[in-house]
Amino acid sequence: MSNINVDFSKVSGKIKVMHAVNNGPHVTRGDQKRGNQDYYKAARIPYARTHDAAFHAQYGGEHSVDIQAIFPDFDADVNDQNSYDFACTDKYIAEMFEFGTKPFYRLGSKIEHYIKKYGTFPPKDYHKWAEICEHIIMHYTEGWADGFNYDMEYWEIWNEPDLDPDDSPNKRCWQGTEEEFARFYTVASTYLKNRFPHLKIGGPAIAWNEDWLERFFERIKDAHPPMDFLSWHWYGVEPRKMSKKGTRIANIAKRYGYGDAEIILNEWNYVRGWADEFVYSIETIIGMKGAAFTSACMAEAQKNPDIDMLMYYDTRPCAMNGMFDFYTMRPLKGYYPFLIFSNIYELKNQVKAKIDDKEIYAVCSKNEEYARMTVTYYSENDNASAKFVAINTKGADFSNARIFVTDINGTMVENLIDKFIDGKITLRLERNSIVYIEGKI
Repeated sequence: MSNINVDFSKVSGKIKVMHAVNNGPHVTRGDQKRGNQDYYKAARIPYARTHDAAFHAQYGGEHSVDIQAIFPDFDADVNDQNSYDFACTDKYIAEMFEFGTKPFYRLGSKIEHYIKKYGTFPPKDYHKWAEICEHIIMHYTEGWADGFNYDMEYWEIWNEPDLDPDDSPNKRCWQGTEEEFARFYTVASTYLKNRFPHLKIGGPAIAWNEDWLERFFERIKDAHPPMDFLSWHWYGVEPRKMSKKGTRIANIAKRYGYGDAEIILNEWNYVRGWADEFVYSIETIIGMKGAAFTSACMAEAQKNPDIDMLMYYDTRPCAMNGMFDFYTMRPLKGYYPFLIFSNIYELKNQVKAKIDDKEIYAVCSKNEEYARMTVTYYSENDNASAKFVAINTKGADFSNARIFVTDINGTMVENLIDKFIDGKITLRLERNSIVYIEGKI
């Protein structure tokens, strides 16, 4: 028997944003009655990062988000609104807001796997690149060029400059050197933060390389440019390894004087391997194991004070999307962790759960009226057996609780078995299953 002990009379902190994503809804167009906007809105996703939006035609494809799409001629006049093409990005950003999500804007380019590169070269003029970004921000937050006055606080400089070493023959995200990137970030972040002190300017969205991050901070330490948030990426199979990496990233930031920076994991998903095991990984992402992994990562990051936000990759229709079916746009099993966490997040106050089983994860929250919790059994072992879990509670009434469990199809169904006896809820959980429970304070 695995045990969870929860005292709802004791608040241990705030529920953080663990249910943000990359990319917005796929909105129904014309005669093709295929979209996920209603499900997307129901999930109440707080933020969506715009990275790799240019891979999806429904978002505007090659004409959206990326700097080279919005400002196609780098030699053009940076102050002339006719130098900019905002049309597709305007539509994409508007639809995010329409369905309840705030954009987290990545300034730069999508990853380029092509044999020829287009948008991942270092800008030939760092200061002008920053001025271009300034006008993009002005367009979306200050109404410039027939623009908008949106509440968009996060602006991220570049993506995965560390993905490939300087001597790689096929760089995918940054064609320059480490030293060039340090100079580029310093110029861009300093200019943009001076221009928009009320916004959050950060980056650099590292792919994996903590040694690279150390060298980056060494190179910028004298200038100490602004970094309101430090973004990083992780793909793996063990939620606790994700959490430990978040702590290491936070400690690096603290050593170099960026202890106040938000630590944001803004790309993550289940990946056992990128080569021979990638097909297995994709099958997992769209299945119940992938959903349980997602729920477990949310729980593990929520309890780690060093991680401030998670942003799942990806809700764009692609192989990495475990939330929506590629063809029908209907919810997959991985949709439900986001729906559940939104309910947990709604109550704001975290209640600590003490768990004696490393394969059981939980997040609990409360307000003046409700007590909510989600319990996940996630195992990387595909032969793991079912488990009995006893949830011992104090400070809340679950005698008339609503308990939802994932059924064989991964959808959430209400379970009407005995729920609450002498403060204890006893559950039998199949491998890779998720439970949502709601009671009263």
